Amino acid sequence: MRYLLLTAFATGLLALPVRATACGPATDCMVADGTYRIRMPDGPPQGAIVFAHGYRGSANGTMGSGGLERMAREKGLALIALNAKGIDWDIPNAPDGREPRDEAAYILSVRDDAATRFDLDPARMVMAGFSAGGMITWQMACDRPDSFPAFIPLSGTFWDPVPAQCADGSATIHHIHGTSDGVVPIGGRPIGATAQGDVMQALEMYRAKGFDTSVPFTLADLECEAWSDGDAVLSYCLHPGGHRFSAAWLAVLWDQTFPGG
Repeated sequence: MRYLLLTAFATGLLALPVRATACGPATDCMVADGTYRIRMPDGPPQGAIVFAHGYRGSANGTMGSGGLERMAREKGLALIALNAKGIDWDIPNAPDGREPRDEAAYILSVRDDAATRFDLDPARMVMAGFSAGGMITWQMACDRPDSFPAFIPLSGTFWDPVPAQCADGSATIHHIHGTSDGVVPIGGRPIGATAQGDVMQALEMYRAKGFDTSVPFTLADLECEAWSDGDAVLSYCLHPGGHRFSAAWLAVLWDQTFPGG
């Protein structure tokens, strides 16, 4: 009798609907053609930073960044870590060895999945990325300017050649670069059979959308210049260092994007 009861109990458990495995900072969240990780703030989320890692990086590596974690917690933001399919992002004109993937579709699926699964507002999500992650951030701003309220590419731009133009519509883009960056120099450099693009060419191309009236300003320890088309802002900020970024810059630019918190 005891055996029969246990068997019936086990059978009943198998008949119950299976709940989706929880995901978070140490466990992958699954979406179409990829994964991501997320760390939620201690209290109600005020928004989210969607962050793209650099070459040979990972979502797990992003989650291991103490600076990003502290910044997100202090601002009450969710930190969403994107994951390349292979060693790097599949971007036009990038060197061989990338896994093919529609990166825009993947990023949008992460945005929408995180919004639904964790009750986040897509209108308060900002995309940022460092190095190669800055390149995919620029590419997303170019191809899908309506996908995020703002884009923050850090030390990365297009692969050469810089696109002749981007999709209709304009995005708010805050580009940050080090004047002594030798890994991704402002003027670009050859990588195998291709080359990194020239940051100034990318800015000039985007400014042609109607961004005018340059305004110089200082932001934290950054020397910046900004242009506006009346709706969006294009800014270019420099620091005197090399290939690096500070999470504090993201916090300041979050406040620029969403004044008042």
